[in-house]
Amino acid sequence: MSHKHEIKDVKPGSIAEELGVEPGDFLLSINSQEIEDVFDYHFFVNDEELTLLIEKRNGEEWELEIEKEYEEDLGIDFGKGLMDEYRSCRNKCIFCFIDQMPEGMRDTLYFKDDDSRLSFLQGNYITLTNMSDHDIDRIIRYHLEPINISFHTTNPVLRCEMLHNRFAGEALEKVKRLYAGQICMNGQIVLCKGVNDGEELERSIRDLSEYLPYLQSVSVVPVGLTKFRDGLYPLEPFGKEDAIKVLEVIHRWQKKLYEKWGIHFIHAGDEWYLLAGQELPEEERYDGYLQLENGVGMLRLLENEFQEAFAEFPGDEKPREVSIATGKLAFPFIRAMADRIEGKYSGTKIHVYEIRNDFFGEKITVAGLITGTDLAAQLKGKELGNVLLLPCSMFRSGEEVFLDDMTLEDLKEALQSDIDIVKSSGQNFIEAVLKER
Repeated sequence: MSHKHEIKDVKPGSIAEELGVEPGDFLLSINSQEIEDVFDYHFFVNDEELTLLIEKRNGEEWELEIEKEYEEDLGIDFGKGLMDEYRSCRNKCIFCFIDQMPEGMRDTLYFKDDDSRLSFLQGNYITLTNMSDHDIDRIIRYHLEPINISFHTTNPVLRCEMLHNRFAGEALEKVKRLYAGQICMNGQIVLCKGVNDGEELERSIRDLSEYLPYLQSVSVVPVGLTKFRDGLYPLEPFGKEDAIKVLEVIHRWQKKLYEKWGIHFIHAGDEWYLLAGQELPEEERYDGYLQLENGVGMLRLLENEFQEAFAEFPGDEKPREVSIATGKLAFPFIRAMADRIEGKYSGTKIHVYEIRNDFFGEKITVAGLITGTDLAAQLKGKELGNVLLLPCSMFRSGEEVFLDDMTLEDLKEALQSDIDIVKSSGQNFIEAVLKER
């Protein structure tokens, strides 16, 4: 067997445990089919009748026949989410954020993934340059969706230049196969001033709209530029007039495509609206918030959730004093919500602090890229009240660690303050402010 997968853990009370499967055993096949990776495993394990070939730690092979409910879990954990090694990116994009990070950060932050399996499992965006025909065949066969694609441009020559990969233009042909296979897709365009904006953006939207309805959304987000760009492609930040022009293009295409398809399809990241000094679109324009992870509609959703939840809170006069730290992008929205809470809860005082991103540079304005170092430096000596509230986006997923490896405990020590991590919804925000402490 060229593919055998070590079992790292077995869930107590699961089918696998009942059959004597143990950590350290190896899965060899399911229904006589060799399992290449997580794609194969998820496809074959769903059946109601299975035959598993297991290699025990002593070298014995067990053939286990299983009858179960459709999609019932076996309770096996392989330790690796993909059951295989992660595929790293072969491109050297002119806008790559990882290339703009300082030295000395943890190794995992420098890994560039470009793995179609992570697109399916975690929503990561892929360029298609790492995908073989075999990968496309399996996506279509197993109907794995949605697949999230980093387009950036549909001009094949320009795409090769932007990605620094001579195969990047050819990779766009794979989208035609996914479309023909009726695979649901989402796309993104990282817009770079003077490179893929203007007429090139018009071309990209026009070309990508041909893949409707299976390509269901495309986001347009401005390139993120840190202060660590020495020796990299010379990119300039967008200004107010640039943002207004980008929004004019997007809004025109939204109107045209909505009339034909009933969806808006092309979406602008929240940052464009703040840069242009324009109001955020109403909720209906986001087509169900398909691009939240790309910063499209996050602020509108937060506002709407806040308003809906806030109406249910009765108000009181109890004394409270809390503080909140956020990035430049969300600051005016957080301050407005804090003002409304103070208006209904007369004894409540909320300090909202806009944190400047000194670590990556002032052009980086999102809360999720704020480090513990900047929080400690800019909040020291400030009025923090009984507790400092920080959004969960500032922390590594599932951990209390910032991007610069400072821990939550480190920051508590530096500021001599209690700190609570707040989940992302508007109701969570209200509850965190009003929580009895």
